[in-house]
Amino acid sequence: MASRRITALLRLSTRSACPAISLAVYRTSLPAISGLQTGITGRNLFTSRRWASSVTPQSSASDPAEAEALRCLEQGTAKLEEGDVQGAKSLYKRSVEIKRNASSLFNLGVTHYHLKEYDDAIAAWKESIALQPSSPDAHTNLASAYIISPVSRPDLALHHLEIASSLSPEDPEIAFNHAAVLEATGKLEEALEKYKLSEQFGVARAAVHIRNVSAKLLQKRMTESQGASKPEQ
Repeated sequence: MASRRITALLRLSTRSACPAISLAVYRTSLPAISGLQTGITGRNLFTSRRWASSVTPQSSASDPAEAEALRCLEQGTAKLEEGDVQGAKSLYKRSVEIKRNASSLFNLGVTHYHLKEYDDAIAAWKESIALQPSSPDAHTNLASAYIISPVSRPDLALHHLEIASSLSPEDPEIAFNHAAVLEATGKLEEALEKYKLSEQFGVARAAVHIRNVSAKLLQKRMTESQGASKPEQ
């Protein structure tokens, strides 16, 4: 089978000349990706939309620049919740200009992604990861951007999903996303394992993918068996 480009990361993927990927990520009325962070340190609170606290032991209100950067960050998040992505982007950019930190860069990447500015989203998330390499959400989102960008890089997407999985091994959405990319790139055995893990941790729709991948593996083994049993000419 010819290699086909991966184009979709959303829960309801559109069909094109490539295998559809159905990923479980940050859910808003906008294209879905992992959740926003609203705090300077980016400490995740695993709620339905993974927010970080805006006041943390590492943030300092006595630093005027940091306080202003945090204000812009929180205002940007309010704009994004209202659906004003451009307004949010402007505020996140301002926050980054005042004081570069992982959370502002993370959220700036979110707005670039929503606006289909995938190269800019990749750049923002890569810098966010450089500042805070232990963020599974940043690695997951970066994988999303690598998949959906005009020049798809499933190899880099898998690399970052592997890191995200190692950082948060019991996260059901990361496991599901990882499985989806593995399936789309033909790594069926590994995909099946990740889908089962995702189902174990609560993603009900993984059951459908488990059946589909199991059927693909059965067909693959039958084809291989038939090929091996053919007499030599």
